[in-house]
Amino acid sequence: MSDVNADGPVSGPGDGQHLAGVSIERGGGPLSVADLLALVRPTATAPPGTAGVHEAGHGPAGDVERLAAAISAAAARFLPDGAMGPETDFFDAGGTSVNAVELVAALARDLGVEVGLDDVFADARPRRIAERWLSADGTRPVPDGSAGPAPGMSGGLAAGARAGLAPAARAVPAGAAEEDLDLILADLARADGLPWAGPPEPVAPRRILLTGATGFLGGHMLLDLLRHSDAHVVCLVRAADEEEGTKRLGAALSSYALPWSSEIRRRVTVLTGDIRRPRLGLSDERWTALTREVDSVVGVAAAVDFLRGYPSLRQSNVMGPLTLAELAATGRPKPLHHVSSVAVFNEVGIASMGEDDPVAHIDRLVAGYDKSKWAAEALLRRARDHGLVVTMLRPGGISGHTRTGAYNPQDLSSGLTSAIARFRRVPAFRSLNSAPVDWVSRVAVGVVLEPGAWGYNYHLTGRPNTLPDLVREMSLGGMGVRVQDWEEWRADTVARLKADPVPELDFLARVLESPTAVKLCEATLRAPACTSERTDAFVSARNLPPAARYDAQAQLKTFEKLARDGLGRLPERDDPPYLWFPETMEGTLGPVGEPAGTACTLKLTLSIASMYQLQRERRIDIRGELSCALLHPEPLVVEQGDLWVRPQGGIPEEHGLRHTLLRYRLRLRDRDGRVWWLEGRKFARARRDLWRQTRTLTVALGREGEPASLEGQVVVPGDSYVREQVDGIRVDPRLSGQEKRAAKLTWLAWFGMEVGRGLLGPFARAGADLLDLRPTPTPTEHDR
Repeated sequence: MSDVNADGPVSGPGDGQHLAGVSIERGGGPLSVADLLALVRPTATAPPGTAGVHEAGHGPAGDVERLAAAISAAAARFLPDGAMGPETDFFDAGGTSVNAVELVAALARDLGVEVGLDDVFADARPRRIAERWLSADGTRPVPDGSAGPAPGMSGGLAAGARAGLAPAARAVPAGAAEEDLDLILADLARADGLPWAGPPEPVAPRRILLTGATGFLGGHMLLDLLRHSDAHVVCLVRAADEEEGTKRLGAALSSYALPWSSEIRRRVTVLTGDIRRPRLGLSDERWTALTREVDSVVGVAAAVDFLRGYPSLRQSNVMGPLTLAELAATGRPKPLHHVSSVAVFNEVGIASMGEDDPVAHIDRLVAGYDKSKWAAEALLRRARDHGLVVTMLRPGGISGHTRTGAYNPQDLSSGLTSAIARFRRVPAFRSLNSAPVDWVSRVAVGVVLEPGAWGYNYHLTGRPNTLPDLVREMSLGGMGVRVQDWEEWRADTVARLKADPVPELDFLARVLESPTAVKLCEATLRAPACTSERTDAFVSARNLPPAARYDAQAQLKTFEKLARDGLGRLPERDDPPYLWFPETMEGTLGPVGEPAGTACTLKLTLSIASMYQLQRERRIDIRGELSCALLHPEPLVVEQGDLWVRPQGGIPEEHGLRHTLLRYRLRLRDRDGRVWWLEGRKFARARRDLWRQTRTLTVALGREGEPASLEGQVVVPGDSYVREQVDGIRVDPRLSGQEKRAAKLTWLAWFGMEVGRGLLGPFARAGADLLDLRPTPTPTEHDR
């Protein structure tokens, strides 16, 4: 998981020279990991327990510095540019979650420093890792495996070294929560230095600064800003130069199935900078010019990572919004539209989540991401006190696009959806506050462009899903799910992901194994439904798409894309049938071109795995047997069979005289092992015998790889049609009685409508011919 608007490495001022400085200070050239480790560990002749204590610079502070330098050198091997300073955050420098796992293993293997993965995520600066390791209670094993104090540390520090636990089982240090609170309080005090601002001009913006345009939501908002306004958009992109930034932006938009045309590029200016830097990493001249050029600031950029701690996220998620507030208040007043999150309510047991309700108590938030979003809002509330007009836009889970199916693979809601669709297990929850990205983006942009809407809080969460809603719709779609309690679902999902790894869901497995992230998930699943009266009123007043529940129909494209990407699984032919019924047909067959005189019986079972199968493929599965003495004394078994409903979609045959209602294709095998094929069609004609047309199947049969040798007609007896195909419908026994009735009615309505449209086609064509009373042909008809 990584920053929404960033992948590239960043180092703090002077960080690039820090390792060289350590090397010079110790009297040598560039040092390897082994050299740095030698500075930490005692020499062979040093008395046990005294090495490093009496030498100059080898006290506790010296131990921290040298260990931090060694950790920096080890971490640099996993970074894009190979440089890392003791005060640089590993993730801000370009490290990923996978790199963090590799770093933990390397520290244990090369340095004998056993830290937990959660320790790295809590604060990924080498100096802080060193401080926590050296100040932990207990002892740790020496590299050769024998018990004893950590070599090279002063006596007091060695006595407080860490116990040798497995890295994956480590939890965040007990004092981390208190340290976070101290850091948050210090960050909030920074808001007092913001300049005072007057009200902005209440007109639609003409030049907008947008951060996070290379991210999932930011990319969609960029396109919506261009579609629904005449504004020019300045996109802050982290890159070495404008050319590279333009390529990054175009690649990001394309990855989300968004256009990147010359017209879009004409109305977009790429500004290279970094949300985590003071003044966005811009020169004083460029900063001053920007404060005068833009008339609106939209902050979408954030580091979205549920494993990292507050210290690791604060630069992107707290200091970044503070810098944007400074930009908005400097020069001519500008509104600031901040994309926050309902994570600010992620306190277990919170009573309500309204747009103006109090957010969670900061000391009851567990995850670093939740704390960072809380702190950003607290800063911006202080900015409001300075006169700045700040709009809070709070999405919940941002789900896939309803038309393109594009989704954010690193979003927690996408990960949960993938796991549910793949394993057919769902954790019990109270409400899921999520909405599709196209709706979230459209409403957010509507607020940005409407001056009367500025300065308030908005919940962009749509209509929440409940557990019964989800179970019912998954079952209706042929994906029956089993409900598990949270702990059972978590353990089951982790076990399945380990047994059958899916690289794209590796982040979900790590989230479900992290004690901190697990508490975040638990708070999310137990949260009440978000309320959004202000957002609903705004949407209604502006005639925007109303908030709707992100149901199975809205998720369809996303489910399809998840299945194509190997993350989800749609219903398949081999799955247990969702709905089935028998169909018996009787008639006669004969050689091609000769009268049909041999009795034939088809006893079939028609089934569907899901309603999705009908909507997307218009196909029904067939199994059963065919009895005909011309073929074999024993019945032939249907190995594979398909039935398509209105396969031509209304396109007629034979100059409009016949329309195909149903098409059957069967692969059969007789008792001697020979394979046969059968093609059959039910036709609609402009005649009065509609009842017979829906029951009569014209068939042709032949040996596999050979042309048809038999043909004829079989008919569903009139007295068995209703008995079998209406009263005989059976539904998945796992469904409730109400769900079974709904499934049966849904099938009958869909099938009846399709057959009705098929029967109407020939009559509509005949009626059009009768009404065509033109006295002479048109020139076009002459040409034809």
